Amino acid sequence: MPNLHPAIARVTDRIIERSRPTRAAYLDLIDRQREAGTNRNVLSCGNLAHAFAAAEEDKPAIRSGRAMNIGIVTSYNDMLSAHQPYGRYPEQIKIFARERGATAQVAGGVPAMCDGVTQGQAGMELSLFSRDTIALSTAVALSHAMFEGALLLGICDKIVPGLLIGALRFGHLPTILVPGGPMGSGIPNKEKARIRQLYAEGKASKEELLEAESASYHSPGTCTFYGTANSNQMMMEVMGLHVPNAAFANPGTKLRQELTRAAVHRITEIGWGGNDYRPLGRVVDEKAIVNACVGLMATGGSTNHAIHLPAIARAAGIVIDWQDFEEISEAVPLLARVYPNGSGDVNDFREAGGMPFVIRELLDAGLLHGDVMTVSAGGMEGYRKEPVLEQFPGESRGPESSAAGPRLSPGIKWVDAPRETRDPTMLRPVADAFQPTGGMKLLSGNLGRAIIKTSAVDPERRVIEAPARVFDDQDQVLAAFKAGELERDVVVIVRFQGPAANGMPELHKLTPALGVLQDRGFKVALVTDGRMSGASGKVPAAIHLYPEALHGGPIARVADGDLVRVDAVAGTIAVLTPGFADRPVVTAPGYQTGLGRELFSLFQGAADDAERGASPILAAMEARG
Repeated sequence: MPNLHPAIARVTDRIIERSRPTRAAYLDLIDRQREAGTNRNVLSCGNLAHAFAAAEEDKPAIRSGRAMNIGIVTSYNDMLSAHQPYGRYPEQIKIFARERGATAQVAGGVPAMCDGVTQGQAGMELSLFSRDTIALSTAVALSHAMFEGALLLGICDKIVPGLLIGALRFGHLPTILVPGGPMGSGIPNKEKARIRQLYAEGKASKEELLEAESASYHSPGTCTFYGTANSNQMMMEVMGLHVPNAAFANPGTKLRQELTRAAVHRITEIGWGGNDYRPLGRVVDEKAIVNACVGLMATGGSTNHAIHLPAIARAAGIVIDWQDFEEISEAVPLLARVYPNGSGDVNDFREAGGMPFVIRELLDAGLLHGDVMTVSAGGMEGYRKEPVLEQFPGESRGPESSAAGPRLSPGIKWVDAPRETRDPTMLRPVADAFQPTGGMKLLSGNLGRAIIKTSAVDPERRVIEAPARVFDDQDQVLAAFKAGELERDVVVIVRFQGPAANGMPELHKLTPALGVLQDRGFKVALVTDGRMSGASGKVPAAIHLYPEALHGGPIARVADGDLVRVDAVAGTIAVLTPGFADRPVVTAPGYQTGLGRELFSLFQGAADDAERGASPILAAMEARG
């Protein structure tokens, strides 16, 4: 094993030390739950009878208490392409569990909203807090104490972080994330972006736009661009929470089915009744969190994880901040260019070598912790390999082994991934990286602290100094764009978009208009206390800015014409106009209701800042000690 890169070691040691009291309290909690908490063995006869009343053929096994019972928490719905494939998973999982003498029950469902559907709409203001709702729903599902292990079925933006936050409060349970995979590739992503910009300029009709969007999002599976959903899957791989290389196999294929079978078989092997007990709370440790951050930087992943990863870590008693992100980004080279950072999508990424290539390169360069517990028997070394189908006619469903290593199911085996990239325009080794640093940068200055994603931004556009134009919502920006008021060098300020103000919606609706201005030769940047899409692209965007405007942050003092500098090279963000700091803050616009937004008032009032994860439930939990 190569020596660990000194920057990765330094950040890890700092996180361990910073987290010492909270991590110790967390581990004590899950140990107590394992040894003395509620479980199936201590349930009353009435409790048990209720729990297996509808179990049909699995009823005798659950009743006897001798077989492992697996709790399934699912985000299935058939409106969203990414979650539609999960409809048949529970019945398949039950069959796969029986192959190992175990049983499985759907413990509960969680909501799964789609930012793609709600982008630019009022419903987007529910998006971030849907993560905390999912965490609560996961806790409710697992609270029945009927399970010795869990499988989490989720894939998209807030769903995977929410599932993990909830499941980590049951960290004594072995847990595996089971993805559904991306849809097949549609029209080229650059063509989709071109049509969007033409529509923003009034040069394409709504029917032409809808046709392009429909050709891009066209079948079951996740969207194929490298946004938050697919960044989730990358992180689950480098954290060791998938069976190896499960992230990007397409839905409806034999390989996808066999990967799901492998996950079910593996969960039966790591339960607390066996000799290979691997509880979720021990798998998700400080090193796993650092690995997730390393993977994020190496692949140019979603900026949303600058919020989600701190929240996931907090749920496991681990404290990270954006300075940790910054130092890891400075040490980790960019190995992948997946749209919007490049032209190809995640299917192309997988064909080029995908996660096994990235993990091998990072391990060999000492940039990834290899000495971690994973759900796979081979630890992180097992994630260098890629799965291939192999049939074994007439053989049993028991464990298999060969020179290639353990096989988690008889229909699949893991083999060494190719040593060379299959597409150097998309995936490169550490020695020939696209850039020497990762894709994310911390900005700080007299406007506060913010994150900027640089992996898709041309180097000559990473420093923007221009007069501000200030808005209180994204519709005002689009109106000004259509009126021709932004035809100049401009830093667009969109404030009152933080978690306390309106739930911190994504402002991806602005991307085409700002891209048009940039393509016309203007210097353009966005500064906001809201979020941008996980598919943040070529326009420099300083996002997640805090303190937010509603809390009196400096962004609430900015006025039209102020000279603003966004410097992603030096890592600064500042208003250069004299006297800026002495101005009073402006009054917030009125609170919006409708579409259920008022139901989340409690969450808005309790959420803390973006750098800590903007989580109302974790803030409230910690406040109670």
